Amino acid sequence: MKEAPPQSRPTSTVSARLLDATEKLLADKGIRATTMQEVAETAGVSRAWLYRHFPDKSTLIGAALVRLNESFWSDAVGELDEIDDFERQVAAGVRIGRGAYDDPGTLLLRLRTEEPDDFAACAGAGVAGLVPDLAQFWRPYIEAAAARGEIHPGHNLAEVSEWVARVLISLGTVPSETIDPDDPDAVIRHVRRYLMPALRADPGDVADGLDTPLG
Repeated sequence: MKEAPPQSRPTSTVSARLLDATEKLLADKGIRATTMQEVAETAGVSRAWLYRHFPDKSTLIGAALVRLNESFWSDAVGELDEIDDFERQVAAGVRIGRGAYDDPGTLLLRLRTEEPDDFAACAGAGVAGLVPDLAQFWRPYIEAAAARGEIHPGHNLAEVSEWVARVLISLGTVPSETIDPDDPDAVIRHVRRYLMPALRADPGDVADGLDTPLG
């Protein structure tokens, strides 16, 4: 059967090819030297088709960085499944997330080290896509924690999933003056002190107070 032209393939397939091309160029040339034109040519699509999927270079490279990060999460399922309480799963998640950027020899580490300003700008653009994907990854662990009684049944688990994803991204990528994210004891203390009490609390107690005028 004759292969369909790139423009007629499903969007997900084209996006994957574009991200494959971006990763190859990033590995060969780095962030600054990679151009939208080269990505389109390497993926075998037109520039117009590229811009239909990714409106600018920061968004494209950010998406590629997120996909590289997500490969670490897919490898983490086995490790997280061996942990039987949610607070330690979250603490392990911080370490795993940081490993995506700190593992020696990885493309992510090389780009962050050699082009820190460009990396930060593109990674920031990619976080918007990482939050829902990471929330979806953590949803089964949050449902299991709720079933074990570690999360109050009044919580909306979709909201909890997104919040946990945002906490993990923040602890894993944003510098802090109060917590060392590479210190497992410091991370677990932080999770026990701030995250878990909120998840165990009845959200209705807070919701009732929202009816009170602030002024």
